[in-house]
Amino acid sequence: MTVLKSLLAASGLCAALGLAATSSAQAATQYPLTIENCGASVTFQQAPERAVGLGQNSAEIMLLLGLEDKMVGTAFWPSKVLPQLEAANAKVKLLTVEFPTFESILAQNPDFVAAALPSLIGPTSKVAKREDFDKVGVPSYISPSTCLSTEKVKNEYGSRDQLWNMDLLYKEIAELSQIFDVADRGDALIADFKKREAALRASVSADGKKLSYVFWFSSPSPTADAYLGGKNGASGFIADVLGGKNAIDAEAEWPTLGWEGIIAANPDVIVVANLDRNRWELDKPDAKIKFLTTDPAVSQITAVKNKAMVVMDGQAMNPTVRTIYGAEQVAEQLKALGLLK
Repeated sequence: MTVLKSLLAASGLCAALGLAATSSAQAATQYPLTIENCGASVTFQQAPERAVGLGQNSAEIMLLLGLEDKMVGTAFWPSKVLPQLEAANAKVKLLTVEFPTFESILAQNPDFVAAALPSLIGPTSKVAKREDFDKVGVPSYISPSTCLSTEKVKNEYGSRDQLWNMDLLYKEIAELSQIFDVADRGDALIADFKKREAALRASVSADGKKLSYVFWFSSPSPTADAYLGGKNGASGFIADVLGGKNAIDAEAEWPTLGWEGIIAANPDVIVVANLDRNRWELDKPDAKIKFLTTDPAVSQITAVKNKAMVVMDGQAMNPTVRTIYGAEQVAEQLKALGLLK
């Protein structure tokens, strides 16, 4: 875990330096501003002053853009905030680390709500629908990375038929920075991520083999199906950026699979998520690794036999600012194991 924390802190320093070095020559936002977002037109008469970040990605993007003084609340945090954002985040009220209520959001008198997931603002959300915020005059924004079709997979997470890439994240950063009239900061953050992605793509298998990965988010119990990263989601992107592939061939964003299926996939590497939410025992990486190494059948998977099990921040398995951080965590550990150059 020390390795992971140092990687996060070091990566954050790059972003901070990028922001500090940015020119302020970027054109100011012209209001009223209208943005097409996930099938809706959203108009802003001025830059928000009382924003709520629903979901870790939305909150962390705003914090990375230096907008903590424009935020009145956050909610839904699978993992702890990035170390370099702790001080800024401490200035913002935490509503809950789980799903908030619509009433608790409105109690903050927000003038803007940004959501990381459709389960937070969406047609089937138990928190609120987008039209609920429209009725009270609060503009809303949903991460473009999670606006997925639910035709094939009948849940709020949906499926994607093409591999996610950072372009959708860059779109989100650019639009949020435009909404808040800090486009120069958005440009600097995007430039930093592009540089880091290019460096990661130089990490290839030490023996030239295209490594196969399974990304295990969590499970309610060892006997339950595992929640895995789908082939075209952020997990698939991480495998691709490291010169490999996702061993799970499902277009669902979050497929569930029994261990018989995972054993059949026989990945070269198993990436286990570290989650701070503490909902299930198997949210903890140590619990996952204990199961992998002690179950008679699962312990015969190639990755387990070769001790090619690495720990990654669980939030990185969502298409978020954490995805690059997660790829860096995986690369560092695989290099130490001699599996990547």
